[in-house]
Amino acid sequence: MMEIKTLNKCDAVVSVPGSKSYTHRALVVSALADGESLLRNTLSSEDTDYTLRGMEALGVTFRRESDGLHSFGRGGKLKANEKLFVGNSGTSMRFLCALAALGNGRTLLDGSERMRSRPMGVLLEGLGALGVGAYSEGGKGYPPVAVESHGLKGGVAKIRGEESSQFLSALLMISPCAEQDVTLEVTGPLPSRPYVDMTVSVMSAFGVEVQRKEYASFFIKAGQRYFPQTYSIEGDTSNASYFFSAAAMTGGTVRVENFPPASLQGDSGFLSILEDMGCEVTRGDGWAQVRGGELRGIEIDMKAMPDLVPTLAVTAAFAEGKTVIMDIGHLRFKESDRIAALAAELSKLGVRVEEGRDWITVEGGKMHGAEIETYHDHRLAMSFSIAGLAVPGVKIKGERCVDKSFPGFWETLKKLY
Repeated sequence: MMEIKTLNKCDAVVSVPGSKSYTHRALVVSALADGESLLRNTLSSEDTDYTLRGMEALGVTFRRESDGLHSFGRGGKLKANEKLFVGNSGTSMRFLCALAALGNGRTLLDGSERMRSRPMGVLLEGLGALGVGAYSEGGKGYPPVAVESHGLKGGVAKIRGEESSQFLSALLMISPCAEQDVTLEVTGPLPSRPYVDMTVSVMSAFGVEVQRKEYASFFIKAGQRYFPQTYSIEGDTSNASYFFSAAAMTGGTVRVENFPPASLQGDSGFLSILEDMGCEVTRGDGWAQVRGGELRGIEIDMKAMPDLVPTLAVTAAFAEGKTVIMDIGHLRFKESDRIAALAAELSKLGVRVEEGRDWITVEGGKMHGAEIETYHDHRLAMSFSIAGLAVPGVKIKGERCVDKSFPGFWETLKKLY
């Protein structure tokens, strides 16, 4: 357990590592290219390491050198593996499950106890529609899951969008390796749309074009191939949010380097949220700066930025009035039930919180210290640690869970003092 040291007002410059989401996608797509790619500024974290090691188990070779990570793609010809373990990395589970469809034989994928309660049924149904045997060992649509494949045939798959955009991204990335054209039709609402844009962008950078009708259908023509590339990964806008929030909570100023203000990453939109709440934001070429102001509550739909709901909810506790955060029902299937966890832990700090099936409200007010349970959820640990900069006595339990996405978080946090 770590107690956070308070500060009066921060005035600091920090830098964030490469994007976790882009790193996952670049690892997958480069592995499906035929030949050697160079990936620069990749994030090395627990989650991305699960993806990398899983792909090595499927026959892909990686080598880290001084100029970046070298990926030796196999042109979509992977091998089956008896068992892959992905810990609590939902992205690794979904992407590796799809990649296993390109093997020849049976691959079993499993994870932590929490992972065994995270849904996979939509992806398994999608793989089945494209000619791959994929099923839940327990029969309820949760891991462990088995993939039995002799290649990806192609065809038409309908994807229910409401649970996670990762199912769609996983199928998109493997589709160029199918024997026939692939059409993916999305039914129902699709959260986290910027992540799909990121997937399509990485595919395009490696030579594959996706024809799409907004977010309703996606067509990948057979015969396309990924080509090896040198690909640079931009900074992680999700991880930058904690330091922007630090400026907002303390009334100080924080500049974040290696930050792409015009990124496809939906979480770059957190800057606009902070502006709406009363902060002053300056955007530059590869950086952004936030100066804290008198914060006010807002009402906002966060389906496009689900990973930043914890950051926003904790920031809202320092704002005057009530903040209403809506359309976030899929957060109940993340590393923790993030809606319930936020309500419980904010209440410990003395914050008035209400929650519903897909919403949460936070009313700003006077707070006190508390021991914060993180539920092994990196986003909760990092968000509540920022509250500790302004509220004495905040202690973070299980603080190393940040290794999942930002192993250097605690060292970067010290630069605010």
